[in-house]
Amino acid sequence: MSSRPAALERRFRGRITGVGTTSGVRIVVGMWERSPFGAFADVFLELPDGTSVLLAPDEIVAAYVSGTYRFDTVSVVDVSARRTARGVELSAGPLRASIDVGTISPLGRVVRIVPKRIARDPRWLAAIDPVARLIAPGSGTAGSAGNGRREYYGVTGAHDVTGVQGTWAGEPLGSLAPLDPPVAFGFASLPRIPQVVDVETTIREPV
Repeated sequence: MSSRPAALERRFRGRITGVGTTSGVRIVVGMWERSPFGAFADVFLELPDGTSVLLAPDEIVAAYVSGTYRFDTVSVVDVSARRTARGVELSAGPLRASIDVGTISPLGRVVRIVPKRIARDPRWLAAIDPVARLIAPGSGTAGSAGNGRREYYGVTGAHDVTGVQGTWAGEPLGSLAPLDPPVAFGFASLPRIPQVVDVETTIREPV
C-alpha cells in the first residue's frame, strides 16, 4: 500500500517590515532570527517602474529566495538590518533607510487573540486564507510559492510604521506612503498600511 511522501518543511521566524514611499520605491525587509540558513536579513524592492529587486546577503539565500518569489533583478550585497530604539536601521547595497516603528497596530490587536501555536499552524493558515484575503485585499496566509512549494504566513504580532527616511541609488526615498497597489513578489502582499509583523513562514517542498 503506497502512501504520499512527506513534504520537506522549512521554517523562517522573524519580522517583516513593509514600507511604501512617496518616491514610488516600496520596501519589504525580512529580519530572520531563525531559519534553515541561520540568522540573516534580506530586502525585496519594487521600483516606480514596476521592476522587482532582491537584495540578498549571500548566494545561497539569493538562490533559495529567488526560487520562491518573483524578481526581475537579484543582487548579492552586504545587508544589515539593525533594530534600534526608534525602529530599524537598514543598509543594503545602494539602499539606506531609517524606519520608525510605533505602537501595536489594529492588526496586531486582532492577531493577539489567537494563541501563537495555532497562529503558526499551516492547517489553521490554510483554513483562514479566504477570510484574510477579504479583510485585507492583496494579502493571504497560504498559497503557492513556485516550484511545487506551498507557503504559509503565521502572523503573531504587528506594529505601525510611523516614518521612513533614506535613499535608493543616491536618490531620496521621500516620506512614508501606503503599500498601494499591493507588492507582487509572491502569492500575497503585506497590509496596505505600512507596518512591522512578527511572523513564522513555513515553506513545504515536494520530496
